[in-house]
Amino acid sequence: MTLSIGDNIPDIELFVMGAEGPQKVSTGELLGTGKVVLFAVPGAFTPGCSRVHLPGFVQQAQDVTDKGVDRIVCVSVNDAFVMGAWGEDQGVGESIVMLADGNGAFTEAMGHVMDGSGFGLGIRSKRYAAIIDNGVITSLDIDETGGVEVSSCSAVLGRL
Repeated sequence: MTLSIGDNIPDIELFVMGAEGPQKVSTGELLGTGKVVLFAVPGAFTPGCSRVHLPGFVQQAQDVTDKGVDRIVCVSVNDAFVMGAWGEDQGVGESIVMLADGNGAFTEAMGHVMDGSGFGLGIRSKRYAAIIDNGVITSLDIDETGGVEVSSCSAVLGRL
């Protein structure tokens, strides 16, 4: 089942990189309180994700939070070590939570699985951006063509 506007965000146990290593987090807690912008990418360190998608959110994080957003979260089907390293490489700092969906459980629960095996990526997430208000999806836009258009930070800012 594909989740859409009006649906509750799934509560799945995932990981973020902490000072002592990977730390478990509940998506129900992380995404379920306050106003959250969640964006999903097919893979850390991949060209579109590293050149356009994540950098746009890094550069405009303050603009997003100025619109009343409590937290910005980037999720990818990568492990916490990779997400932590990618966040460091991109200068994310404290502005964006780098959420590791290593087994793809959250991506599957959202219904946005992409088969990237033709590119050697395996099962990944489609590229999308969601606005979540107290656990309810209020906006969800998926880049079906593989580009970074409707899920870009600029596009999200226009919907906030």
